[in-house]
Amino acid sequence: MNTDKIYAESIAKEYAPKDNSKVVALRKLDAKAKLPATVFTYTFGIITTLVAGLGMCLAMQVIGGTPFLTALGIVIGIIGFTGTGINYPIYKKMLEAGKKKYAYEIVELAREISEGK
Repeated sequence: MNTDKIYAESIAKEYAPKDNSKVVALRKLDAKAKLPATVFTYTFGIITTLVAGLGMCLAMQVIGGTPFLTALGIVIGIIGFTGTGINYPIYKKMLEAGKKKYAYEIVELAREISEGK
């Protein structure tokens, strides 16, 4: 088997114009199903990581220096780490909901594409 030929064909397929609008529509539906979960996960992850970092700075007395702020930093850090810990399960639930919402349309369009070829 000529691996160079297979590699060249796969590269050519990437750059070839997509005449089949059903394939484009399928990709758009797939992205539409996954986008809300991805956006939420990145946003929530960044925010909770910053909260955890703030808590660590307060707890280690980088910011502040009083015993009250140290205790507050521990609490804030726990909240931040809890948020980062639950981020992935939330993502999985949201992704599952998005896939359920568009499942029928995606399956029907994929079936049309596969039977048409």
